[in-house]
Amino acid sequence: MRLVHLAQQILASHLQPGNVVVDATVGNGHDTAFLAQCVGEQGRVFGFDIQSTALEKTLQRLQQQCPQVPVQLFQAGHEQMVQHIPQSYHGQVKAVVFNLGYLPGANHAVITQAQTTRLALEQSVKLLSREGIISIMVYPGHPGGAEETNEVSQWVQTLPSDLWSCQEHCPEQRNNPPCWIFVERI
Repeated sequence: MRLVHLAQQILASHLQPGNVVVDATVGNGHDTAFLAQCVGEQGRVFGFDIQSTALEKTLQRLQQQCPQVPVQLFQAGHEQMVQHIPQSYHGQVKAVVFNLGYLPGANHAVITQAQTTRLALEQSVKLLSREGIISIMVYPGHPGGAEETNEVSQWVQTLPSDLWSCQEHCPEQRNNPPCWIFVERI
């Protein structure tokens, strides 16, 4: 099973209609649409990306797949989540999803950065509800990806084990395959 499918399967088991969720890196909108379908019309989705192309593709996907779900997209870096998500939702977010790296089909030189990803992860903690989850897909094989993967791993190690459950799924293969990190507030 591909890691993306495993991540979605586990996310779906934690989410229910009416939840508030965040797609920290909307990309082509696959995760955003998936999250919207999970939380339904009573839920709320916030999405972030710095590239207008990503937001346009995501909006098109949402209009086709789940036009009734309230989704708010921001052309902003994921490290600005707390500034853009209304205060009334802080502490109410059930899931924050990161699919790091570059936008497939676009300029591969535009990538997520280790420093801003760390800031975004720290902000995610402030947004999460009790038993909230963070799903992080990292890609160590592209330029800058190994540094970002190391930064995410270091951040995970700072979380107190009595408050957080962490799982890492990194296939042992050549060519630095993607890794999925799942963090749950307990």
